Amino acid sequence: MLYSLRVRLLLAFALVIVVTVGTVAFFASRGASDEVQLFERQSEEMRVSRLQRFLAGHYAFNGSWQNVQSLVSQIASSEEMRIVLTDATGVVVADSANLLVGKRYSPESGGTPIYPPSLPYRSSSRSPAPGEPPGVGLEPGSHSQPPPTPAAVLPAGQLLGTLYVGSERPDAVIYQRLAEKINSFLLWGALLAVGIAMALTFLLSRQILSPARALAVAARRLARGNFSQRVQTRDRGELGELARTFNSMATELEQSEKMKRDMIADAAHELRTPLTNIRGYLEAVSDGVLEPDMETIRSLSEETAVLSRLVDDLQELSLAEAGQLKLIREAADVGSLVDGAVAGLEAAARLKGVSLRTEVASGLPMADVDVRRIGQVLRNLLTNALAHTAGGGTITVSATHEDMAIRLSVTDTGEGIAPEDLPYIFERYYRADRSRGRTTGGSGLGLTIAKRLVEAHGGTIGVESKLGEGSRFWFTVPVAQAPAGR
Repeated sequence: MLYSLRVRLLLAFALVIVVTVGTVAFFASRGASDEVQLFERQSEEMRVSRLQRFLAGHYAFNGSWQNVQSLVSQIASSEEMRIVLTDATGVVVADSANLLVGKRYSPESGGTPIYPPSLPYRSSSRSPAPGEPPGVGLEPGSHSQPPPTPAAVLPAGQLLGTLYVGSERPDAVIYQRLAEKINSFLLWGALLAVGIAMALTFLLSRQILSPARALAVAARRLARGNFSQRVQTRDRGELGELARTFNSMATELEQSEKMKRDMIADAAHELRTPLTNIRGYLEAVSDGVLEPDMETIRSLSEETAVLSRLVDDLQELSLAEAGQLKLIREAADVGSLVDGAVAGLEAAARLKGVSLRTEVASGLPMADVDVRRIGQVLRNLLTNALAHTAGGGTITVSATHEDMAIRLSVTDTGEGIAPEDLPYIFERYYRADRSRGRTTGGSGLGLTIAKRLVEAHGGTIGVESKLGEGSRFWFTVPVAQAPAGR
């Protein structure tokens, strides 16, 4: 899976580079094409314009198209152009290919008309080079002596001839060569970019995916039952958050597994003691050591009751966690619930020297509860408080109205709960004091059952405690709705 993810990263980066470079190449190629074509058009227009002015100067200098053929042939050869020049009547006076001279020439595409120069042409200060055609040394605006031919007598709008120019190296060839060069550079640049990107992705993917790899290894070990697995990572992104979530899950699983092992050990101890006592009594009666009198039967009954309570707790917890608890809810008086729960423990509290008090606010509304289940929660909390409160201490049961709920609290002046135990006090099988026996410590299921029963009513339960100062367990139950029409 990790290898597949790495491959996907490589392909994704390669695709991004290819698309990006391809897009840049496309627009660069189109842009270069437009620019080259524009440059070629402008260059061609400038060449034709220069040639037009040059030939007009030649005509003005000579007064006719005399000797223009050799001049056109020379220019066409140096500029790689096909030049055809006609006079005002359309008869070819010069052809760089020397094919149409003396013939009438009228192609479909129009040529460039040649008119007398707008500026007076004067001869340059230098003499024509040997073999240079007449008029090559003519430049507009020169300050030499006037030419021997009176150019000024030519009317400004007189048509001297028509120039036809065709390039022997087409623009398409020039553009194709340039485009091929540009595309070649872009192609090699794209391949180099993709190669570098894939190499960097391959190297960086090891670092990017290392938390995922560590998570996979730790998850496999966790699945095999090694709950001590943790993932070490410095990543602050999504993978780091995933690693921290995994560590939190592993911690909870480890804690749950530890509590389950402790519960199994506790349950085995809880079951072993009464079973051993029952077996001892039965063997003694069988061997004739004890008489099956009322005292023996009472002892057997007490041991059987311990077993029955443990089995009932386990069954009730399984039903609560499966959401299959059946509640028989009715409008109940909270004061009566509190009095009933306190009355059941008055004898035990008196024997231990602990004072029981109630503080029920006046005018409390009726509560919408299952009387038996909420009574069980109160008795559970009271029994737990009595077990952890020494003689001379006080246990107070209070009830107050809060919005649409009634809050019941059981406060004791006992030994309190250590801060590190508070987050787990309602977890199943958890006991803060592992040294307690079954007579005081119970099976570790009472508070968990109380929490499930309160939550089944739609309420909440919590605890506040300071070590050495006592604890306050509280829970809420909903207020009964008044019948319609009242």
